[in-house]
Amino acid sequence: QVQLVESGGGLVQAGGSLRLSCAASGRTSRYFDMGWFRQAPGKERDFIARITWSGDSTYYADSVKGRFTISRDNAKSTVYLQMNSLENGDTAVYYCAAAGKLIIGTWVPDYWGQGTQVTVSS
Repeated sequence: QVQLVESGGGLVQAGGSLRLSCAASGRTSRYFDMGWFRQAPGKERDFIARITWSGDSTYYADSVKGRFTISRDNAKSTVYLQMNSLENGDTAVYYCAAAGKLIIGTWVPDYWGQGTQVTVSS
């Protein structure tokens, strides 16, 4: 089992920045892909970003490319999401995810965090 705990969410004005963190514990996490999803009220949970276990490759949803950056520190078993130029549409609960597999090009994680709220105000 892998436990994921997110932190860093909060209220920010449009145009501002936030940095989310996700600490993993349990089974060795350094060999897992890790990433982030988000779910806005009344909407489905959407993929945001993924980083391979080595950190060599990153993948982003089109909606956040150029604004969000994912990174990881395997020594700390932690993945980060730096969010810049935040927009009202970025308001959502952000979930950390880990491990899993690609199914027809879609990442399906095995493990999920409890989520952290990000609210962007005008």
